[in-house]
Amino acid sequence: MPLEFELCPGRMVGGSHPCFIIAEIGQNHQGDVEVAKKMIKMAKDCGADCAKFQKSELEHKFNKLALERPYNSKHSWGKTYGDHKRHLEFSHEQYRELQRYAEEVGIFFTASGMDEMAVEFLHELKVPFFKVASCDANNFPYLSSTAKKGRPMVVSSGMQSMETMRRVYNTVKEHNPNFCLLQCTSAYPLDPENVNLRIISEFQKEFPDVPVGYSGHERGIHITVAAVGMGAKVVERHVTLDKTLKGNDHEASLEPQELAELVQAIRLVEKAFGSNLKQMMPCEKSCFDKLGKSVVSRVRVPSGTVLTLDMLGVKVAEPSGVPPEDIFQLVGKTVTEDLEEDQSITQELVDGYGKRAKC
Repeated sequence: MPLEFELCPGRMVGGSHPCFIIAEIGQNHQGDVEVAKKMIKMAKDCGADCAKFQKSELEHKFNKLALERPYNSKHSWGKTYGDHKRHLEFSHEQYRELQRYAEEVGIFFTASGMDEMAVEFLHELKVPFFKVASCDANNFPYLSSTAKKGRPMVVSSGMQSMETMRRVYNTVKEHNPNFCLLQCTSAYPLDPENVNLRIISEFQKEFPDVPVGYSGHERGIHITVAAVGMGAKVVERHVTLDKTLKGNDHEASLEPQELAELVQAIRLVEKAFGSNLKQMMPCEKSCFDKLGKSVVSRVRVPSGTVLTLDMLGVKVAEPSGVPPEDIFQLVGKTVTEDLEEDQSITQELVDGYGKRAKC
């Protein structure tokens, strides 16, 4: 059984606990705190467990030339990439405001720390867990320092190899047992043939003592639901108020109705997991009473006859008799009364037959 741990206060992940659903707001808020609040409320109303943002300390995430380069994309919020990112980046006080709002609404709040200084701030903010974005999964000094802080971690794996993910596992595990790994492909939007859900199973084999999850950038909800069916214990999807808004992530994001449908579908699938004990269910009783078959006599069999297989058949019969799976147990047994042709064979008509109790 995969490791279970408390990802957020009172909320366990792993094992048989419900899938933890992260609504990734990221920077789809357009740099507007009021829009961000609407998105937090939307995530809560749709049933997500957590509203997540992306926090950067820009001079620590980018070098000077990266911030100064011209940015002429239709999604740009400024003439340079630095201007663009500064427009979208909330201040520390704005993050505190959003955190307070999330607490009022009743949804967990966190962010991906996109550099080590951002992680320091989020640690001060006392977020319940750290999210490590795919672009930092191979940033081993960052992983080590983040793991040492002791907060639970969720690590995405986009753009990484299995060998790198083994190093990720070992690096984090050395300092912090409470983390999970998410299968992820970093393309926006993501085409189905590049999702590779089978990697969830490979992660489960490679890392059997940590929960495994899925971070998706595909259109629609079906693939994410399938990931839960394969055992994903944490799922993350980008969300938006409107896919036509300016920004690279909106097209690969879920609008409110889709997020609500995703949550409902995941919870439905979890109900269907049920038990691993295979047996007749109480809800099957009426079907069994109507269609369940019994062993019958093919011919007239006098009392005292030793039964052979050619004397026996299987039909829906009244009254219900010996079940078909026990037909071979009747062979070689003696009947205690005359049997008419096509008669249901019940337990008391055969000497030495006793139905075994089903497990």
